[in-house]
Amino acid sequence: MAETKATIRKVKFIITRQDGPETKPYTEEFELDYRPGMNVISSLMEIQRNPVNMKGEHISPVCWESNCLEEVCGACSMVINGKPRQACAALIDNLEQPIRIEPMRTFPVVRDLIIDRSRMFNALKKVKAWIPIDGTYDLGPGPRMAEKKRQWAYELSKCMTCGVCLEACPNVNEKTDFIGPAPISQVRLFNAHPTGEMNAEERLEALMEAGGIEGCGNSQNCVRACPKGIPLTTSIAEMNKDTTKHMFKRWLGV
Repeated sequence: MAETKATIRKVKFIITRQDGPETKPYTEEFELDYRPGMNVISSLMEIQRNPVNMKGEHISPVCWESNCLEEVCGACSMVINGKPRQACAALIDNLEQPIRIEPMRTFPVVRDLIIDRSRMFNALKKVKAWIPIDGTYDLGPGPRMAEKKRQWAYELSKCMTCGVCLEACPNVNEKTDFIGPAPISQVRLFNAHPTGEMNAEERLEALMEAGGIEGCGNSQNCVRACPKGIPLTTSIAEMNKDTTKHMFKRWLGV
């Protein structure tokens, strides 16, 4: 028997919007017909195609960011029902209604759900979160990484710079300059690399500066929030140990 219009299930959204960086946020409510398998991103796409709120008003489409739609790029980070996460992986069937969608507040809001994650990217620059290679020519095969080390390093390499761990961390806010869990974990990753370890001391020095590892309050929110299950607290503990060793070596002139 065909489903009648009266029995079609509805999904309600309460979206926090903001017209610009300097304007005040406000909420707007939307209602969509339920479809099996729909997620938050597909719902936002539907609202974008037909930007009409629950009052029947035609409004400007909601702005958000997305790219891969398979929880790899990290672009669609937002707060959904009070939890920072990836919108592409947030299935409507698993969410309590009404579904409340807000931008992550650790970062400045550009518009609606779009945020400026420069804070995180600048922190990655500060700790030199890359493998420096001199030139673009073929340097030949590089040194091999031990299999045991490669296994845990691979887990750290899953970071997609989504910013969720920074949003969940109570020590990352406008009153502090703490770089956050993700950059600290990336120091551990690149210091473990056979080529990257040549710059290990520079990265440790960066972690010992203001806003570095000393800013961690060990709340452990980051490891619970990470969508990739990265052992962030383990990385922080390891880097705490390495920076302490480095500090003593520096004092002793070793």
